[in-house]
Amino acid sequence: MGKFVITKRTNGEFQFNLKAGNGQTILTSEGYTTKAACLNGIESVKTNSADDNKFDRKESSNGKPYFNLKATNGQIIGASEMYESTAARENGIESVKTNAPEATTDDQTA
Repeated sequence: MGKFVITKRTNGEFQFNLKAGNGQTILTSEGYTTKAACLNGIESVKTNSADDNKFDRKESSNGKPYFNLKATNGQIIGASEMYESTAARENGIESVKTNAPEATTDDQTA
C-alpha cells in the first residue's frame, strides 16, 4: 500500500511525496507554506487521481516523458519523475491511481 510522506524543505516549506508500496516515489508536490495546505494537497491527490483526465502527459525538453496531476481548477498538485519511455510513464500514472486513494500519511515534520 502506498503512503504520503510529508517533509519540510530547507526553505521551511512543506511538501509531500507519494510513495508506492515498494518505497519508490511516484509523485512529488509543490512547496506549501503551511502544513494544513500540504494536507489539503494530499486530499486533492486522493480525489483527483481517480480521473484519468486530470493526468497531464508531458515530455521534457530532453525528450523524457513525465506527467503532472492537476486539480479541478487546473492547478498542478503533483509531478512525476522523468521516465525512460511512455510505457513507463503510463505505469507511473497507474501506480498513482492505485496507491493514492487508500494511502496513509506519514508526517515526518512532527
